[in-house]
Amino acid sequence: MSLSNREIADIFERCADMLQIRGDNIHRVLSYRRASESIRAVPRDLRVISGEGGLTELSYIGKTIAAKIDEMLETGELEFYNRLKAEIPEGLVDIMHINGVGPKKAKLFWEQLDITTVDELKIAAQAEKLADLPGMGAKSQQKILNGIEALSRQTGRANIGEALPAAQAILDLLMELPGAQEGALAGSIRRGRETIGDVDILIAADDSGPIMQRFVNMENVARVLGHGPTKSSVELLSGLQVDVRVLEKARWGTALSYFTGSLAHNVKMRQIALDQGLSLNEHAFSPVDENKTIIESEPKIFCDTEEKVYQTLGLQYVPPELREDGGEIEAARAQRLPNLIRRQDIVADLHMHTTWSDGKNTIPEMIQACQKRGHKYIVITDHSRSLGIANGLSIERLLAQAEEVRRLNDEMGDAIHALAGTEMDIKADGSLDYPDEVLAQLDFVIASLHSGLSQKREQITQRLLNAIRNPFVKMIGHPSARQFPNREAVDADWDAVLAAAQEHNTILEINANPLRLDLNSELARMAKDLGVLLAINTDAHREAHLDLMDYGITNARRGWVEARHVVNTWSFERFSQWNMNRA
Repeated sequence: MSLSNREIADIFERCADMLQIRGDNIHRVLSYRRASESIRAVPRDLRVISGEGGLTELSYIGKTIAAKIDEMLETGELEFYNRLKAEIPEGLVDIMHINGVGPKKAKLFWEQLDITTVDELKIAAQAEKLADLPGMGAKSQQKILNGIEALSRQTGRANIGEALPAAQAILDLLMELPGAQEGALAGSIRRGRETIGDVDILIAADDSGPIMQRFVNMENVARVLGHGPTKSSVELLSGLQVDVRVLEKARWGTALSYFTGSLAHNVKMRQIALDQGLSLNEHAFSPVDENKTIIESEPKIFCDTEEKVYQTLGLQYVPPELREDGGEIEAARAQRLPNLIRRQDIVADLHMHTTWSDGKNTIPEMIQACQKRGHKYIVITDHSRSLGIANGLSIERLLAQAEEVRRLNDEMGDAIHALAGTEMDIKADGSLDYPDEVLAQLDFVIASLHSGLSQKREQITQRLLNAIRNPFVKMIGHPSARQFPNREAVDADWDAVLAAAQEHNTILEINANPLRLDLNSELARMAKDLGVLLAINTDAHREAHLDLMDYGITNARRGWVEARHVVNTWSFERFSQWNMNRA
């Protein structure tokens, strides 16, 4: 049986890891790693591409790699991979997935302690057998234990930044069919969860046949898991499972509400219905008797919109992002749900990077891109000097950039306002990367954690507090420093951090990049409840990243955030006044 795109990409990635453990030439390692990345990005079945003779037209796929792809498509395995597994224990690849463990350490554990699995490594670390190895120590040993624990919590769910575009493309494709009357994404992806399990898509149509046929025959389908008249399921080449349900328009509201969830929200909805003498499921409301048994002789109540579902229960309409049983039912009953922030409320982006540090576009290009997206003002915030890996700016380069930003700002007039800023590193010892006399010469200063992220709670908290209390620091960028899926949030005393931000009038960021979504929705809700100022920014490193703003908006909505809580909904005049007074 031939393999799917995802399975072939996985094998090439594991080959790269094994070659790296063996110590092969880095260029050979990269050839397999780049092939894996290229295959993951291919939207078509490799079987079709191979049949057309087009494998070598793909990025990073030469004749040697193409031949190996054909071998896997024909036989379901790769002889080269099998030889590597006989030489390099396959469990070492899993060990490399632990944060802080690279190929050299994986090989060290194997050669010195005969460790070939994550479980064996955990036992050795708990027995304190790693600390005495070359290049190790007690701190490194504890870091590995922490990494093993973090690895065990990974669920295999897809990041919303990967799942949402794929799901939306399928929905758009199916809605092009003549019989499709209405369509929507449902489930956790509609609620804006950070990670997604399976994708649920609902289509209203009188005839499901053409829709289901088009769905199961899409080019990016690896396997058809189920194919029926009302529901079909497929696994995409990316490994994502997608379920499509087709229903009649008259039941649209109850079905969309039901399949959007969450389960806890739905349970409360059903209880409210029962209290009113009704049974609620995905099809309709049905009258029930005193024993909660459906009265078949009485007519059902059909809802073709979700609004009618909530109206039937006497509730204010609950936006999907709030449906997590976090008090939204009680607020809807009292008609006191928040007026959630919307994309059109955003008029600025306060965090972005250019070619001066690690960005891909120039300052003029980013200004023009922001203007095209309707922004009224922006801040250029390239990395500070300590972040050498990101080409951080020396003091001399920083001040030169500020002059450049202000010159361009003058040229733009009132079309858009560009401010000179920085994303300054909060160093591991708690100090800030630039002295105050330099910060005083900038328009806007962000302080962020980029290093020393495994420090203890007291240290991390104190570093954040030092930055918040600095009179020139206006905002803390991606406060918890998390990145999906490999880096968890820092361990900080968030009650103390939020209280300090409120006291010193320091903005906390909701970073819109789907790999961060930081602050998360829970902390964002806590922050706004305390009156902490928030800003939703893209942290863009290229023009296309400016379009990630919607992920930040969704994350903020999940935190019950309104436009009034968010600084970059303010006019430039209001922002300038605050910025001046805050200093």
